[in-house]
Amino acid sequence: MELGFTEILVIMLAIVVLFGPDKIPQIARDLGTGVRKMKGAVEDIKTEIMKEADNPVSEIKREVEKVKNAAKEYDPTENIRKELEGIDSSVKPAKENQLDDSYQGPVSR
Repeated sequence: MELGFTEILVIMLAIVVLFGPDKIPQIARDLGTGVRKMKGAVEDIKTEIMKEADNPVSEIKREVEKVKNAAKEYDPTENIRKELEGIDSSVKPAKENQLDDSYQGPVSR
C-alpha cells in the first residue's frame, strides 16, 4: 500500500478538521506510544517463539553430549577384566596337578 503526497495531505487535512489543531500533538504522542508498545509486543512474541523453537534443538544437543560423554567413560573390557581377576584369585594350582619333569612315562623294553 503506497501513499502519495496528495493522499497524505488529504489525510492530514481530515485529521485537522475532525480533531482540531489543539489536539493533534496529543494524538500524535498517543499514536507514537501505541506504535512503540506494539513493536515491543511483537518483539516479545518473536523472542518467545525463538525460545520455543530453539528449546527442542538445545535438548537434543544436550542429550547427544551426554551420550558422547557416557561413551567416552564406558570401557567394555572392564567387566571382562574383573571376571578374569576373580577367576585368577579363585583358581590355585594344586601340587599334585603340577607336571614333574622327572617323569618319563611308561618305558617299553
